[in-house]
Amino acid sequence: MNINDLKPNPGAKKNRKRVGHGPSAGQGKTGGRGTKGQGSRSGEGGNMYRQGGNLPFYRRLPFRRGEGFTPPNAVEYSEVNLDQLARFEAGAEITPAVLAEANLVKKATAPVVVMGRGEISVALKVRVQRVTESAKSKIEAAGGSVEIVELTQGAN
Repeated sequence: MNINDLKPNPGAKKNRKRVGHGPSAGQGKTGGRGTKGQGSRSGEGGNMYRQGGNLPFYRRLPFRRGEGFTPPNAVEYSEVNLDQLARFEAGAEITPAVLAEANLVKKATAPVVVMGRGEISVALKVRVQRVTESAKSKIEAAGGSVEIVELTQGAN
């Protein structure tokens, strides 16, 4: 047996139907598209806007600006890193109000998260809404303490 002797099984290959090739082909004249109308034209179908009198799909959806979806109840934390806290004196109590006074956060009412970037050598008493594990271990290693304060309702 040679490679030129190979051929597919009988019935496995079938010629495609060539529509619009005369009456004897079985699909002549209108080529199976019927007579007139949107479906008979080339490029038939159209876009999402054309729905035969119905309100178009994307006009049925609620109007939203921008990309994606922002959860309405998401809490946005103000981030403060350890290297920013190094400016405070030893024994100072760090609260969102103190951080706002020092211009490290924009709003005193916004919840604060302390992140672990940088090093800290002074013992601070940190009272914020969230602290990362690395920040907590560094603060406690420097002799400070960490207290998690509950989120106030409507903080955003």
